[in-house]
Amino acid sequence: MSEALELLGQDIVARGPGVMGHSVAFGELTIVARSGTVVDTLTFLRDDAACRFHQLIDLTGVDYPERAARFDVVYHLLSLVKNHRIRLKVSTDEDTPVPTSTPVFPVADWFEREAFDMFGIFFDGHPDLRRILTDYGFHGHPLRKDFPMTGYVEVRYDDQLKRVVYEPVKITEFRAFDFLSPWEGANYALPGDEKAEKRAGDA
Repeated sequence: MSEALELLGQDIVARGPGVMGHSVAFGELTIVARSGTVVDTLTFLRDDAACRFHQLIDLTGVDYPERAARFDVVYHLLSLVKNHRIRLKVSTDEDTPVPTSTPVFPVADWFEREAFDMFGIFFDGHPDLRRILTDYGFHGHPLRKDFPMTGYVEVRYDDQLKRVVYEPVKITEFRAFDFLSPWEGANYALPGDEKAEKRAGDA
């Protein structure tokens, strides 16, 4: 399978518009392209007889704040005809929009809205680029690595007061992970709890 993916990657690099490189890792093919040509690249991957990636499974962002082009926009595509999956990556910064992929894959509409909401990635030509997960008037983008854990306000409905209340964001409580017992707080025994008890006994 890896050899077939390697050959497919070489073919896409040779013929695909805007494609700069490829790699195969863990049995998956990753293609890197220029952000300005992403629509042409996606169209090629969908329509070319050797590719036929007809389904956009997912679109998301990845934040690398130490880079000038801090965001990778990642597209996951599936070819049912060829039984292949592919990952397409393009890079951009906080201010440079990526062309919307909705003309090629209409399902990208909500994926791009989510990437805009969570990361602040702009998509040029998107039909309705507005927040989709956070509240109206929310400031910042929660999945950025430099998003502060305090200082913002969240809105929720208080069942006791029977009204909407504004409260400071409390993200710190979600940043304490116990990887040995992910279901901490359950009032019954779960598989893996003995590891946490053993660790506490050893301490």
